[in-house]
Order: sequence, then C-alpha cells, then structure tokens
Amino acid sequence: QVHLVESGGGLVQAGGSLRLSCAASGSHFSINVMAWYRQAPGKQRELVAIISKRGSTRYADSVKGRFSISRDNAENTLYLDMNNLKPEDTGVYYCNVETTDGGRSWGLGTQVTVSS
Repeated sequence: QVHLVESGGGLVQAGGSLRLSCAASGSHFSINVMAWYRQAPGKQRELVAIISKRGSTRYADSVKGRFSISRDNAENTLYLDMNNLKPEDTGVYYCNVETTDGGRSWGLGTQVTVSS
C-alpha cells in the first residue's frame, strides 16, 4: 500500500507560480510511473502531467510550456512546478502513482485557486 500526501496548494494571482509536492510512503512499494491529475469545478478529473521512473514526461496541452513535472526517486517525492497560472488552472490537484505490479494509489488532493 502506497500512501500519498500532496502539499503546496494555495491561492495565487493569474500569472503567478506554485510548486506542488507529493510525498509517497509505505511499508513495501516500488514506484513506476507518477502523475498529477486535477479536477476543476464542474469538470471531470483530468491528467495534467506524467513522469516515468527515468524521467520521461508528458503534459496535457492546456499546461504544456507552463508546468513542469519532476521527481526525486531517492526521497519518493513528486513535484509539479506551475508557472504563468491561469484561472482555469483552479481545481484540486491529485497525486497518482503506479507501482511495478500495476497497482495504483491516489492522494487526497491539494487545492489550487488562481484569481483573475
């Protein structure tokens, strides 16, 4: 069982920046892929960015060029650096990980609010 705890969310003005963190822990786990999802008010949860064990990344078109996903494998921590934030980036951001056996775990989320 992998336990995920997100942090770093908050209120920021449009054009500002935030860094989200996700700390992974558990008695026995080996993490493969890590990802950030978000759910905006009135919208479905969507994939924001994903990163492989070796650092290959992919981004949603809506955040490409503004967000950067990274990971510290030694500390089992995932990051999302968000720049030039827009009001439409507002939502709850969730950490998601895939273990080597194909299992998936979710964090409880951290709120990001971007004001105009």
